[in-house]
Amino acid sequence: MTIAAIDVDPQKTFTPLCPDELPVQEGDLIGPALNAQALLADFRVLTKDAHPRGAVWSVDKHEEMLKPLDYPNADLTWVSHAVPGTKGFETIPQLPSITDYDHVIWKGIEPDLHPYGACFHDLHEQLSTGLIEWLQAKHVTTVLVGGLATDYCVKTTALQLQATGLFKVIVNLDTCRGIAPDTTTQACKEMATAGITVANNLSEVKSFL
Repeated sequence: MTIAAIDVDPQKTFTPLCPDELPVQEGDLIGPALNAQALLADFRVLTKDAHPRGAVWSVDKHEEMLKPLDYPNADLTWVSHAVPGTKGFETIPQLPSITDYDHVIWKGIEPDLHPYGACFHDLHEQLSTGLIEWLQAKHVTTVLVGGLATDYCVKTTALQLQATGLFKVIVNLDTCRGIAPDTTTQACKEMATAGITVANNLSEVKSFL
């Protein structure tokens, strides 16, 4: 068994440290759990949103978010977030330096692309980020997924990995935080239905290995 731990978008933009962006309650507290999970893995991967200012999906106020768009690869409006060079782009406290990871994926760099999953640059899942191929090259058989947020980028990344049929995918809820209870519950149901193992904590993760 070769294991990879994937830290999905554990950035300050998705935490109370950046209240004007997309704060997820307790999003800044998952660093220790992600670090503990990584100790089980042979490889550790980081994914980061990297969005430009003035993206086609960007709006000024939170009240204007989640409105549908007609762009092929940007489906909803969001306030500006995870802009390189800003505090929101940085990873949360207690995580390693970016150069201590074995592989890093940056996503959403183009102004008209707003992907959620880490495996594809586009919403139609045609343009690979190279994550799947990198995991294959490292002969990874099991993927442990955590990060922010459970009901968006974590869910989509896990579903994309599961859809390949190449990996055993385990999502550890203790290493994640969701935007809202109802959408987080729904995300867990979707993942379980797809065949993903949804664990509550590290002890459960170990029992599934």
